Amino acid sequence: MSNGEDRRVDVLTPRDVPLGGPRAMTVRRTLPQRGRTTIGAWCFADHYGPDDVSVSGGMDVAPHPHTGLQTVSWLFSGEIEHRDSLGSHAFVRPGELNLMTGGHGICHSEVSTPGTTVLHGVQLWVALPEEHRDTERDFRHHVPEPVRVDGAVIRVFLGDLPGVGSSPVRTFTPLLGAEIVLQPRTTLTLAVDPAFEHGLLVDQGELRLDGTPLGRAELGHLPPGGDTLTLTNGTDDLARAVLLGGTPFEEEIVMWWNFIGRGHEDIVKAREEWQSASARFGAVEGYPGERLPAPELPNAALRPRRNPARP
Repeated sequence: MSNGEDRRVDVLTPRDVPLGGPRAMTVRRTLPQRGRTTIGAWCFADHYGPDDVSVSGGMDVAPHPHTGLQTVSWLFSGEIEHRDSLGSHAFVRPGELNLMTGGHGICHSEVSTPGTTVLHGVQLWVALPEEHRDTERDFRHHVPEPVRVDGAVIRVFLGDLPGVGSSPVRTFTPLLGAEIVLQPRTTLTLAVDPAFEHGLLVDQGELRLDGTPLGRAELGHLPPGGDTLTLTNGTDDLARAVLLGGTPFEEEIVMWWNFIGRGHEDIVKAREEWQSASARFGAVEGYPGERLPAPELPNAALRPRRNPARP
């Protein structure tokens, strides 16, 4: 077996982004960025908290649209109320996966609940491949079993992690999503699919990914080619991370606001239909406020982007 020692870990650092209105909660965004658009089909990663909602106001994101993607909500603490135009009314809780498929068009709202004092989690997006990007809207909930492996507790919420577990939730490309909590002074070697590239987003503590140090909120990227990866917690504290993976997503995509398309006109059309309250996105029932208007498009045409060529 090979642990891919000839593969270099690329360390991606986050940027702070306000989420919502003037009293916005700040999130740390590691995907997308100039040097990397996707890891597998994972195309967006926001990491937030632990956030004292009495200070920040918590999360209150009014109804807004999505096209061409799936949203993945995963919490470490707190609770978020989800409503969407399918009629889904659900709660995002720690250790429970909520996956929403936007496909041709959906809208939803996300609000931290009154009982939440500390909000802490990740919001992730998955790009849908061309043949499925106009699929029907959908919503799924899944509670993965925690599995103990060599000083770690692992919850596989999407896809399959060899020898650990798998999720029954449908994805449209080969994917992996898992939470890993690693005990102090522990090294964990995992078998992985060598066709996958992987990203490790550190939530708490410090970790080494195949020997490369990663601090809190950093994301380490490993290209395909190895059939194992090794995580090391060399500190006296617990470490927690989210492991993402998938086969490289070779399609060029245009990402703008909450839409994913393949060209400028896809985005223009989606924006126009959202602004005109088209039936394409439906409506969210039960949210006490107005929906979010789309921002103005840039003057220049939106161009597709893809990852740098692999050596």
